[in-house]
Amino acid sequence: MLKAATARFLDEHRSEFAAVSKAIWENPELGHREFYASSLLTDLLAKFGFAVNQGTAGMETAFTAVYDSGKEGPVLGYLSEYDALPGLGHACGHNLIGVASAAAAIALREAIDAYGGKAVVFGTPAEETNGAKVTMAEQGLFDQVDAVMMVHPLSHYERSGSSMAMEALQFDYFGKAAHAAANPEDGINALDAVIQLFNGVNALRQQLPDGVRVHGIISNGGEAPNIIPDFAQAKFYVRAANKRTLQDMVDKVKRCADAAALSAGCRIQVSNYELSYDDMRTNSVLSQQFTDNLIQLGVKPDDVKEGQPGGSIDLGNVSYRTAAIHPYIQIADCPFALHTPEFRAAAGSERGMDAMILGAKALAWTGCDLLEDRTLLQRVRDEFQHFSSPRHI
Repeated sequence: MLKAATARFLDEHRSEFAAVSKAIWENPELGHREFYASSLLTDLLAKFGFAVNQGTAGMETAFTAVYDSGKEGPVLGYLSEYDALPGLGHACGHNLIGVASAAAAIALREAIDAYGGKAVVFGTPAEETNGAKVTMAEQGLFDQVDAVMMVHPLSHYERSGSSMAMEALQFDYFGKAAHAAANPEDGINALDAVIQLFNGVNALRQQLPDGVRVHGIISNGGEAPNIIPDFAQAKFYVRAANKRTLQDMVDKVKRCADAAALSAGCRIQVSNYELSYDDMRTNSVLSQQFTDNLIQLGVKPDDVKEGQPGGSIDLGNVSYRTAAIHPYIQIADCPFALHTPEFRAAAGSERGMDAMILGAKALAWTGCDLLEDRTLLQRVRDEFQHFSSPRHI
C-alpha cells in the first residue's frame, strides 16, 4: 500500500519535480558555486516539511534536509548532486541526480511516519572536482546513517558497481633561470625534471598491476623558449582498484618524482591539488533490493547490466562509512557517453525527466523496504560491518 502511494505521489508531482530539474539544467553552475541549484532544492524540500540546514560542513552550497518521524527507526540518506561541467553544462546529468534523491525522500514521508526513523537528503556539491562527500565523510556526517542511496543517469540500466581509488598529485619543481643561449650552464632546468618524471612514470608502467591507471599533464612548462625554466609543474591522477594498492602506486610515482628532481638538480614540492577518493564498495544486499524494485517498476531483468568499474567518485569515501549504492538508470536509447553534448541534451529531455521519476520511485521503494523489513535492514548493516573490519580495509 505504501509503495503504491509513494509511486502515485511521484507521478502526481512529476511536473513540479521536472520543472526544478529543468531549471537546474538550464542554469549550470560549477562545483561550490551551485547557489541557484542549492536554493531550488532546499526550497523544494522545505515546502514538503523537511528541516533544512545550509552551509553543511563549512561549504556554502552544501545542505542537509531532514524529515524526522520523531520515532525510533532507521536513518536513510539520499545523496543529491547538482554541479555542472565547465563548458558542457549538465553533461553528467546531475540535474536529474539532485532532484531524484530529493523527490524520493519527499515521497517517503508517509512510510517514515508509519514505521519510524528519518530521511536525510545530503546536498553534496562539486562531485566533478573537490567532491563534498569526502569532506562530509571526514566530518562524520554519515556515521549514524544506516544506508545512503542515489541514482546516476546513463545510456543503459546498470547495477551499482565499483569505482577506483584516486589520488591527485601535484609536483612543483624549482630550478634556476638563465638565458638559454647566452649562459645556459648557469641554469637549473625545472622542465627537465618534469620530463624526467614522465619518463620515469612511463618506465614504471611495465611493472604496474592490472587496473592501475597513472595519467598526467604538464601544467606549467616555462615562460619562453629562450629562458631556462626556473619553475615547472606536473599534475597526475593515480588510480587503483582499492586504497591499499593505491598507496603502493602513489609511493612509486613519488619516487619517480624524487629521482627526477635529483637528476635535474631541482628542489621538489609535492602536494594534492584535489581531494583523494576511496574506491566505491557497493553494498550487495542494498543493491539487489534496489534492482528488484526497478524490475517491479517495469524494467526488464535482462536490461539491467552488471556494474562495471569506472572512474573515481566521492561516494567511495562514503561507502567506507555506511552502506551505499550508486546504480544507473537509462535516459536515452542511443549509447551516448557521459560528458558529451549529446548526453547533456538527454539529461534535459522529457525522456530524462521520466527516467528521473522512475529512479526516484526505485529509491523510495528501497527506502520503504528498509523501513518496513528490519531483517533486511540488519542484513545491510551486517554486510557493511563485515567489510569494515580491519582485514577488509
